[in-house]
Amino acid sequence: MKDRPSEWDKYLLGSVLFVSLLIGGGTASGLYTDTVIEVAAIVSAAAVFTQSSGERSPHSVLWLLIFAVALNFLQIVPLPAAIFDGLRPELLLGDPWAGESRFRFISVGVGRTIESLLYLLAAAAFFLAVLRLRAEQVSALLPFFFMGVICNGLAGAIQYSLSDHAAIVGLLPFTINAGLFANPNHFSALLFVSIPFVVYYGLFRGHLLSASFGLIALLLLLLAAGSRAGVLIGLAITVLSVIFLSARSRASGFGVLLVFIGLSIYTISAWTKIDAQELDPAFGRVEFARTTIEGIKENWATGVGFGNFQKAYQIYEREGMIFKQYVNHAHNEYLEIAFEGGIPAILLMIGYLVLILTALARVRRDPFQKAAFLSASFLLIHSLVDYPLRTEALAMTFAYMNAIIFHKGFAERLSRKSEMIEIDHNGDKLLVPIGTSS
Repeated sequence: MKDRPSEWDKYLLGSVLFVSLLIGGGTASGLYTDTVIEVAAIVSAAAVFTQSSGERSPHSVLWLLIFAVALNFLQIVPLPAAIFDGLRPELLLGDPWAGESRFRFISVGVGRTIESLLYLLAAAAFFLAVLRLRAEQVSALLPFFFMGVICNGLAGAIQYSLSDHAAIVGLLPFTINAGLFANPNHFSALLFVSIPFVVYYGLFRGHLLSASFGLIALLLLLLAAGSRAGVLIGLAITVLSVIFLSARSRASGFGVLLVFIGLSIYTISAWTKIDAQELDPAFGRVEFARTTIEGIKENWATGVGFGNFQKAYQIYEREGMIFKQYVNHAHNEYLEIAFEGGIPAILLMIGYLVLILTALARVRRDPFQKAAFLSASFLLIHSLVDYPLRTEALAMTFAYMNAIIFHKGFAERLSRKSEMIEIDHNGDKLLVPIGTSS
């Protein structure tokens, strides 16, 4: 009798994902909850890698992660001060090393860059650990993700039922403003990235009714959260999920029609929600982007160091744009990374986008991987107008999605299935290798 494979690694990584969704919704630096998640992710990944067997990671993805970690580490290594001559303004020269003016750091705030390095290491470790799991184990992490989404959804529903602006103070080291998140936009991001998985769960796991109720609940919560980008992205990702995933499912056309009728009603409600909100044309994301681009132009070679956006951004603010409220992020993840990491960071972002677009050709046969691709893609789109990946909850979610996309086991499983035929054996449907006699 063949021994059953161990499952402890699945439960260990699933617990890390679940806990990150419960306590990882803060955006401030130095939160002890983020430290707990980072330590748990790194320790869990180390435990998974102690196993002698496991799936292999794609070399291209592995090298991209190595370069990303190396770039972050380089920013906190003392370098000859002469290197920085003419590369950046005098005000943004990094601190001297050990009090000597002959050596300086790329980072203008070494402590924040070390914090960013730990953040990256935790997400990368979790990603690589999930890649080591078998394909069926990776799929089995989805309930842990759903449990985290449900807990956030329940918290959000309770908040919105009490007041439009209910905030919870004291439970976590940050003020909870939506679900279990400090930022309502990031709560909305968690809701809409879960939509493709809910659609997949209904169409391919045989739970169409429960998935339909879940989808309705997600859309209603998105409307209640009030994020303009979240509302629009939630609508778009629902439509695309139904179109792309239902093509290979056994769901009836009548069920798909009902979904689209519901989407039409939701569109009207979404338009009303967006139209009712005021826009600030003078002090908003366009101004943040303009100022950040100015900073990129003067720090294009090395950047100012990861985690130092807030400190460096203030130097480039126009006098008329300085108010009591300060800008803590660019609200555009790509501009912020370019500002902090310079040309090397831009090249790494391009490399990642090439890898994930190339992966689309491989994942189009597997609906689970297609759902993950849709979720990751829309989270990347949302990053054009916000900074969702700066929270541990969404960073770990993004790592999980990418592990699904780049996992080699799904393609191998499909290849094995293509070599099998379905036969009827005493009323039971069985898959047997081609050429096997019944």
